[in-house]
Amino acid sequence: SEERKQEVSIRQVAQMLAHIREMDDRPLTVARPLEKRLVGNCRDFAAMLCAMLRHQGVPARARCGFGAYFEPGHYEDHWVCEYWNADEEGWALVDAQLDALQRETLKIPFDPYDVPRDQFLVAGKAWQLCRAGQADPDRFGIFDMHGMWFVRGNVVRDLLALNKIELLPWDDWGLIVKQEEDISAEDMALLDHVAALTLADNESFSEVRAIYENDARLRMPPDWQS
Repeated sequence: SEERKQEVSIRQVAQMLAHIREMDDRPLTVARPLEKRLVGNCRDFAAMLCAMLRHQGVPARARCGFGAYFEPGHYEDHWVCEYWNADEEGWALVDAQLDALQRETLKIPFDPYDVPRDQFLVAGKAWQLCRAGQADPDRFGIFDMHGMWFVRGNVVRDLLALNKIELLPWDDWGLIVKQEEDISAEDMALLDHVAALTLADNESFSEVRAIYENDARLRMPPDWQS
């Protein structure tokens, strides 16, 4: 129904969980029939897994970027979860959306609990590749939306995700909605810096936070609604 379709616009995990409990108040470990499951997308899978891992004391964060495993030759707008693998002493990517059916249908050759970095490009990496002429921006996007402007938007969204801000894949404001011809050299320099920060090691987190808080081009308006 049209009402159920609106569930995909729920931003916060707490609200998702509340809605799930409204439909069926049994423990989350109990599988629900389809009509009692939340309607969601890749961002919701990533955000939910991220919350579950944090609840268990595992450092985790949602990442915005592009998946190379949905359509040959194309990098699809996508979200995954990144968690700290203590055994490997590094961050690992998990695609919680890839169930058995999707893995078989898409012929996924890798373990979704350890997605290779060339199969999911965080937005900052995609930006750097496109800027260096090593990737075609028109191969990045979703549906009929693609290009450098789309990659730019995901760079900003990934920065917000690293700042623990819950947002929707289509949230747009500030630097995201600026027309390509209006992007200045200063804007490009900022985006280059943000892309590098989102790819850096843990010690860059304080700067990841500071650049978001101090630059109005990046901050989500306090009363934002998409």
